[in-house]
Amino acid sequence: MPFVFKRLALLFLSISACTAADKETPFKAAPAGSYASHQSNAQITIGVDPFVTSEKVALAFGKLNPSQFGILPVLVVIQNDSAQAIRLDRLKVEYAGPNHDRVEATPARDVKYLRPPQRPGAIEGPAGKVKVLKTKKNPLDTWEIEGRAMSAQMLPPGQSASGFFYFQTVLQPGLYEAATGKEILYFELPL
Repeated sequence: MPFVFKRLALLFLSISACTAADKETPFKAAPAGSYASHQSNAQITIGVDPFVTSEKVALAFGKLNPSQFGILPVLVVIQNDSAQAIRLDRLKVEYAGPNHDRVEATPARDVKYLRPPQRPGAIEGPAGKVKVLKTKKNPLDTWEIEGRAMSAQMLPPGQSASGFFYFQTVLQPGLYEAATGKEILYFELPL
């Protein structure tokens, strides 16, 4: 009996070592001031970064590319360097397009419902029998969508919070640097 237990223990150890080696580095947001699009006001810094390139999307969402389904994920990082805690539960986030049309953020819990369900396929078999095929899983129904969304309600002094907001649009910035053609993103903070 001990020989069997030793082999099982060795098998479990080798499986766990293989799965640990296969895992990628977890996604972690950079400090708010390190993003090209950031703004500071009253010792609070907000940095934003739209995830449109395949390299950035793969870091955060793995194989899923939300832009294929008309979803623009935007990472928002908030750093509170003030002496007071701030509330984030009333945060209103909008995407302002180049034509001044505004799109409100879609709640992360609703993103999986943006792609309608598909009817299962059917194949006719011999003697008039029909075989119903399984439907494919909704690609937007992954843990990364809700798990990486901004969920902080309060932000204590000296802390930072980050997460994604999702917009039903494609990235079409309206401002570009004249010399380089680099797109310029912005955000507004009401006073």
